[in-house]
Amino acid sequence: MLRRLAIRDFVLVDALELEFSAGFGALTGETGAGKSILIDALALTLGERADPGQIRAGAARSDISAEFDLVAGTELAVWLGQNDFDCDGGAVLLRRVVDSAGRSRAYINGASATVAQLREAGEYLVDIHGQHAHHALLRKERQRALLDEHAGLAVLAREVAQSYRGWQTAAARRREFEGRSAALAAERDMLEWQVSELRALEFEPQQWEDLNQEQRRLALAANLQEGVEAALAELDEGENALRSRANAQFERLSRLLDFDAGLGDAAQLADAARIALDEATHALRRYADRLEMEPGRLEQVDRRIAEILDLARKHRIAPEQLPATLASLAARLDELAGLADGGRLDADEACARAAFFTRAERLSAGRREAASALAARVCQLMENLALAGGKFEIALDNLPDGSAGGLEDVEFRVAANAGVPPGPLARVASGGELSRIGLAIQVIASSTSGAASLVFDEVDVGIGGRVAEIVGRMLADLGKERQVLCVTHLPQVAAQADWQWSIAKQGSDGAVVSRVDTLTPAGRIEEIARMLGGVRITDKTRAHAEELLAMRARS
Repeated sequence: MLRRLAIRDFVLVDALELEFSAGFGALTGETGAGKSILIDALALTLGERADPGQIRAGAARSDISAEFDLVAGTELAVWLGQNDFDCDGGAVLLRRVVDSAGRSRAYINGASATVAQLREAGEYLVDIHGQHAHHALLRKERQRALLDEHAGLAVLAREVAQSYRGWQTAAARRREFEGRSAALAAERDMLEWQVSELRALEFEPQQWEDLNQEQRRLALAANLQEGVEAALAELDEGENALRSRANAQFERLSRLLDFDAGLGDAAQLADAARIALDEATHALRRYADRLEMEPGRLEQVDRRIAEILDLARKHRIAPEQLPATLASLAARLDELAGLADGGRLDADEACARAAFFTRAERLSAGRREAASALAARVCQLMENLALAGGKFEIALDNLPDGSAGGLEDVEFRVAANAGVPPGPLARVASGGELSRIGLAIQVIASSTSGAASLVFDEVDVGIGGRVAEIVGRMLADLGKERQVLCVTHLPQVAAQADWQWSIAKQGSDGAVVSRVDTLTPAGRIEEIARMLGGVRITDKTRAHAEELLAMRARS
C-alpha cells in the first residue's frame, strides 16, 4: 500500500507531502487545479518517462519520492534482495530526481537504481489506469494483451512471440540459401581461401612490434659485421693484405741492415708497424666473435615482415588488424557453412515451427477458456452501467499460419442494445458507451492485478447520474480489498470514497501553486456540493451532498 508521496518543484507543486490511508480515496478539485499532477508525479517514481518540462518554473530540478508498505516474503521483497536493495525495514522507498537538462536519477531504498528497476519494482506496487485507457482499447493489440493478462497468460504470450520470431528467422535463413546458393558458394570458396591464407600466416598482433624491433637490431648488427669483415679482409686476406706486405717490407729492411746500419731506425718502425697490424687483426677477430650474429636471421625476419605486409595490403588494413579480420572472415564462413547445408536449414525451420505451434496451441486453449469467462463478467457489469440488453463478446478468429500474437486474431465486439449483432468495439461503441465498457474491463482487470494499490485517473469521463453512482460503488468494493485512488470530477463517485482530498490552485509569492487539503466530514459536504452545483452553493446542493454521503454510509 502507498503510505506517503513527497513532491518538490513538480509542475504547479512547490513542496508537498501526502500521507495515504487504506481503502478508497477520491482526489477532487476544479479543472486545472492539478489533480492529475499527483498521479503523474507518482508515475515518475514508478519509472515513467521523465519530461524536463514538468519541472516547476524557476526550479533547477524535481524531486519525488513514494513510500510503500513492504511485507517480508512477498515477490517484491524477494526481487529487492535479488537486486541487492535493502528489504528489511518494512517499507520500500522509490525516488526520482529530474533536472532541467532532462537528466534523471533513480533510487530504491536510498541506493542508486536504474529507471528500468524502478519500473520493475513499480509493477509489484501500483496499477495505474489513465484517462486515455478507453481509447487504447480500440487497438487489437491492447485487447489481446488485456485478455492474456486477465487469464494469466502474459508470460506464455511473450514466449509465443519469441518462438514465432525464431521460426521466422529460421525460415529466412532457408529462403536466403535457396535464393542465393550459387552466390553463397562463390563467397564461401573465396572465404575458405582467405581464411586458409590468414591462418597459415600464424600471426598475432604483438608479433608485428616484436619483428620490427628485431629487424632494427639485426640490421645494425649486420652493418657492423660487414665493416669488420671488410677491415679483416684488407688486413689479413690474400698476398696484398696489409699484414703480409708489412712483414715482407720488414724482412727486406732487415736484410739491408747487413749493408748499412743507418737503416736501423726505419727497421724498428717497420717492425712496430707489423706488430700493430697483428694486434689490430686479432682485436677485430675478437670483436667479430662478440657480435654473435645468427646466420641468415635478418633475411628470415625481412621475409616474415614482407609476408605480413603483403596480406595486410591485400585486405587493405593495417598489419595489426589481421587477427581481427581472420576472426570476422571465419565467423562469416561458419555462417555460410550452416547456410550451405540445406537439409540442416530445413530441419532447423521445422524444429522452430514445431516449438511455436506447441506453445501457441497452449496459449489458444487458455484464451478460449478465459474469453468466455471475461466476456460474461463484462456483460454483467454492462447491465449495471446502464447498458442492459447489450452484449460483449471476445472473438478469436483463427490464423492458420500464426503470428507473433499466436494462432488467433483477438477482437472485442459489442452490441450496446438488445437484438443487435455485436460488432468491432472500434466501430460500434459511442464515446459514452466506450467509456462505460472500458471502465468495466478495467475494473475486472484490476481485480486480477497483483498490485496492492490501484489508481484510476479520470476513468469516469463520459458517464454521469445513476451510472456514476454505480461506478463509485464498484471502486468502493475494490477498496475493501486493496487501496484505491481515484481522480474524479463526479460527485456520485467521490461520495462513495472512504476519504477525500481537495486540490486547488493558490497564489504564493507571485506564482501559482497547487494546494491539497484533507477534507473533514463537513469539508466533504462543501466539496461535493461544489461538484454538484458549481460556483453558487445553495442549501439545496448541500442537502443533496449530505444525501449522497449518507447513502454511502447506509450501503
